Amino acid sequence: MKKIKFAVIIALLLAVVPATAQIGDFRNVFSAGFTGGASTSSVSFVPTIKQTFSPGLTGGFLLRYTSEKYFWLISATQLEVNFAQRGWTELIEDGSGNEYTRVINYIEIPFFTHLGVGREYRGFQGYLNIGPQIGFSIGDKEYYGGKLPWDVSNRPNNVIEQYGKELDNNFEYGIAGGIGVEMKTGIGSFGLEGRYYFGLSDIYNNSKRDYFARSANSSISLRAVYIFSLSR
Repeated sequence: MKKIKFAVIIALLLAVVPATAQIGDFRNVFSAGFTGGASTSSVSFVPTIKQTFSPGLTGGFLLRYTSEKYFWLISATQLEVNFAQRGWTELIEDGSGNEYTRVINYIEIPFFTHLGVGREYRGFQGYLNIGPQIGFSIGDKEYYGGKLPWDVSNRPNNVIEQYGKELDNNFEYGIAGGIGVEMKTGIGSFGLEGRYYFGLSDIYNNSKRDYFARSANSSISLRAVYIFSLSR
């Protein structure tokens, strides 16, 4: 828990530093853009539910404000609004032949500190995004498959509470971070980014009276990015 709190504090500090500290060459550049890609996700359950990769889609738009350049480091803040599919796919090894996937659709809003290294106008620039993220569930769906009839009598540790159970919490929050590269051209920037999201909240209630002590989302995504300047 102390490590989680420390990570939250660091992410929040990184998100506000560019907006409060001006120690380099001033910039005043607004940009907008679009992102789209694929992801794989899971949910960290206690008691444990064995899982495999659960694929999904993600995409949205972004706004970026570049505020300064300090030597070789370009500092900006970035706000995004994305659609993201998360959830989990169970690895059922009890001989039943059953298959189960739950897909949860989110509108997610990350607020990033964006740190770039490389060419400012033409050429390649590597970058780091890190900061807090919130999300709102807008729907979910369960998929029951494999061998029928559905048989849960031999599930490991008899963990079957998740089947048919509605989400208790539609709001979530966590920390997101990504590493990417952009190619800056005369018609905008084209980029590719790998991103990880670590949820700090749970999709199910976690009091002593509830079944799951933890049920937090996490995901890894690979997304293409296109950004164009709004400043002249």
